[in-house]
This record gives sequence, structure tokens and C-alpha cells, in this order.
Amino acid sequence: MSTLLPFEKLNNTRDLGGMTALDGRRVKPGRLLRSGHLFAASKCDRDRLGETVGLVIDFRTDPETTEKPDPAIDGVDFLRLPIFESLAAGVSRDAQSDEDAFAMVAKDPGAAKAYMTRLYVDFVGNDFCLSQYARFARLLLTRREKAVLWHCTAGKDRAGFASVIVEELLGIPRAAIMADYLVTNDYLQAEIQGLISLFAQQSGGLDDTSKEALVWLFGAHEDYLNALYAAIDTRFGSFDGFLRDGLGLTAADRAYFQKLYLEPVQ
Repeated sequence: MSTLLPFEKLNNTRDLGGMTALDGRRVKPGRLLRSGHLFAASKCDRDRLGETVGLVIDFRTDPETTEKPDPAIDGVDFLRLPIFESLAAGVSRDAQSDEDAFAMVAKDPGAAKAYMTRLYVDFVGNDFCLSQYARFARLLLTRREKAVLWHCTAGKDRAGFASVIVEELLGIPRAAIMADYLVTNDYLQAEIQGLISLFAQQSGGLDDTSKEALVWLFGAHEDYLNALYAAIDTRFGSFDGFLRDGLGLTAADRAYFQKLYLEPVQ
């Protein structure tokens, strides 16, 4: 499982280093980092990022980056790579999208689950999303002295699937990939409860049904990733087919990717 890094204000910034591939090799530490947005980073956090990170890849939409821009950090390159062309309630986390999401599913947990499932399927069904993830994978095929950090707003959905792609490329077992996806809930628990409290204040209170709907909307759930894997199998035949035909990666690319980021078995 990825390792939570001890930042002061960043509660979901993790290092994939130490995860073990099927062949026994381990991911090199300090090379591949996943995160939520960096807007809240303290000066100490920014200094640490400057020491360890060379490239930040931001998957957010324009409204998200306008509301909570990443801080400038000396020596760090920032690249915008939005996964969605427009706002997506429940995933893009600007104020308007959060309001739209609440209005849409506040009384129907099943609708919240179905909506989020469709968004996950769009990661591989929407050609724009697919092209952006292909660009992301290509960026990681460049050897760098420092870490690459990718993030969306919460670090759960867009950044979560980016992490799945990386872990699959490295040969991490599927069960470990799922566990790493789901542990995001532990790190976002305070944020999710804060969102529920905020909506409760704005609406004069929430019943249990509304709270359940918001948990489906803002949490990581096994059903979402399973639906995504099923969509990949339907469209591409397998994850290997997705890497080849969806992302345009060759067997040589995958071997080089593993050479870059896996340590030899001792």
C-alpha cells in the first residue's frame, strides 16, 4: 500500500514507494506521489515539496484551479492536464459542482452511486478523458531526478484512476491496488464529514438518507473501481489491451516504465 507522507496541511499525499509487484520487485520510494490539491500547503509543506518533487500534474478543471490554485514552488514544474472538459458534480470539487451534486442526489443514495459509477466508466469511455490519461502515462516515461506528483482535488477519483494505471503498469497485484484505492477514505474521513456538516447547515439539517447519498458521492467505493475494470474489459478486452490500445503503450514502454520505477529483487 502507498505510504502517507507527514505533511502539515496535506492529508492525502502518498508515496507509492514500497508497494510490491507480482515478481517481488518494489516501487522505488520518492519517485511516484499521489495527492489531493496543494492549495492548503503550509510553508513547511511547500519547502518539502520543493526538495522532493520535480513535476506536479494537476488533473482539475479551470474553476477548481481558480478557486484553489496550487502554490508556486521554486524548482517545481506545474502542468495542467484536466481529465474532464467541463465540470462534473461530485468529482470536480469547485463550489458550484458541490452544490449541483447535493441538489441532484441529496435524497437518493442509489442515484448518487449510479451517477458516480457512470463518471468512473467515462474515464475509459470518453475519448477526451482517455487522451488525457494517455498523456499522463507518457509523461511518466521520462526519467527525472525528483518525484512526479499527480493530483485532482480530493485525490480520490481522477488521481485515483491515474494511480491504478501506474500500479497496473508496475505489476502490482489487483487486490493491493484496490486496497490502496479504498484507504483514501481513511485520509478523507474528516473532509467528508466536514462536507456533510456544511450541507446540513446550509439545508437546515440532513436525514440519514441524505447523509448516505453524500457518502456515496464523496467517498471511494469498491463498486466504482469494479465498474471501471468491467468497462475496460468490455471496450479493450483486458487491462493489457487498455494499456496498448487505449493509452498507446507498447510492451517496450511497459518494460522501461518498470525499469524506471521498480527496484531489483535483492
